[in-house]
Amino acid sequence: MYPGKQAALHPSRLAVVMAGSGETLTYGELEARSNRLAHLLRKRGLGRLDHYSIYMENHARYVECCAAGERAGHYYTCVNSFLTVEELAYILNNSRSKVLITSQAKREVALGALPLCPRVELCLVVDGPGEGDKVLNLEQATAGLPSTPIADEFLGTPMLYSSGTTGRPKGILRPLPAEPPVHHLPIFDFLLKLWQYRDEMIYLSPAPLYHSAPQAAVGLTIRSGGTAVIMERFDPEQYLALVEKHRISHTQLVPTMFSRMLKLPEATRRKYDLSSLEIAIHAAAPCPVQVKEQMIEWWGPIIHEYYGATEGLGFTACNSQEWLAHRGTVGRVLAGKLHVLDDEMKELPLGTSGTLWFETATPFEYFDDPEKTAEARSADGTMSTVGDVGYVDGDGYLYLTDRATFMIISGGVNIYPQECENLLITHPKVADAAVFGVPNVDLGEEVKAVVQLMPDVHPSPAVAEELIAFCGQHLARQKVPRSVDFEPELPRLPTGKLYKRLLRDRYWGNKTSRIV
Repeated sequence: MYPGKQAALHPSRLAVVMAGSGETLTYGELEARSNRLAHLLRKRGLGRLDHYSIYMENHARYVECCAAGERAGHYYTCVNSFLTVEELAYILNNSRSKVLITSQAKREVALGALPLCPRVELCLVVDGPGEGDKVLNLEQATAGLPSTPIADEFLGTPMLYSSGTTGRPKGILRPLPAEPPVHHLPIFDFLLKLWQYRDEMIYLSPAPLYHSAPQAAVGLTIRSGGTAVIMERFDPEQYLALVEKHRISHTQLVPTMFSRMLKLPEATRRKYDLSSLEIAIHAAAPCPVQVKEQMIEWWGPIIHEYYGATEGLGFTACNSQEWLAHRGTVGRVLAGKLHVLDDEMKELPLGTSGTLWFETATPFEYFDDPEKTAEARSADGTMSTVGDVGYVDGDGYLYLTDRATFMIISGGVNIYPQECENLLITHPKVADAAVFGVPNVDLGEEVKAVVQLMPDVHPSPAVAEELIAFCGQHLARQKVPRSVDFEPELPRLPTGKLYKRLLRDRYWGNKTSRIV
């Protein structure tokens, strides 16, 4: 999120606009603020490759807190703003953070974590008062410090954490060359060209800034000389209104956002002028085919999809035309060489699902965790995986079927629940759906669906039977849920990823094995 080059060219151009509050930040202001914070971090003893953390909601001060690290050679960790005291403390300790930056809204949790984190020497509150010597107001702490760059500028980068859906979150560390911040890591050159970032673009960011995709997108927008309009939280109609109001040219979403916009009344969807949109990117989870078809019909062939992990193992992408010719794909490999392997690490034929292994496109390791790093790599160290499952067709297009941890084995048959989830979400009574295996004495596992209904629909045995029958019309018998339970709201991360383990574990209890 380095603003230096653009601040010199366009100091009065808007770099950041907060969608709800309307608060703005020019490139000149962003340059001055991030410089003052970089000076403070140096003053407090942080050198190149040292770590600090940011724990707050989407906030007008968020970008400058990242930009300071990116120009001072630091690893900065953007922490999930919904974590508890204990979870935050784990990230702070694991990342070896020396400074924590937070907001008044997150103050209680942040201050609760500090006694558990002896390495954290300073806590900065961006919009609230200080408290003693260790907790300071950001504005007061940086007052009087130079608004010009530090003498020893180096490129910094985020060290983000995995979602932690299978155990503790893991810090994803990339090598950081001793280069000036005007440069950036090679992977970003690739993304700038692919997604046509340009000067004066206007990017709408509807997702939390602690997640890797919006982090990268906002950073690339600022390096390109664009304006980032940042939503405090996603609301489907507000999103459409913002596209019209700000003449948004670029945006990135997750499939659940598509679904929620599609379920707005037709009159509401047609109310807003979306003609300024040039490119809409989506990722983070497979998009149901029916949902994407409707989005392309509504928005036109401007929708681009990609698949890639925060680790940067490999990267696939496709545009609307490619997707329409290969419905359901997440694209062709553009970075890293893909192998689809069975449990014995043998190559599988085209069209057969297996674990996805990449000859890694960008080097990484899990911070301070050589064991987890080794688990993610092949025995010879040439390939890496995050456990995703999929297959490649004859034209080289990749299709995801699931994460390996949620594959259902029922009566010896492997069932990938993504297909059933994608179907259920298209039912008019369903707002969200999760499908996974639960214990069955005879089969080992059976298929269970847990559904969040639309606000005007009430749970009942009749609705459950209707959904099972609906699945039976479209899926093979073994893929159809044997039962449906209802929840007021499914535990999705704000990034759009379904935290399915929380649901599944209720049905498995304390069992360490999923074999009955």
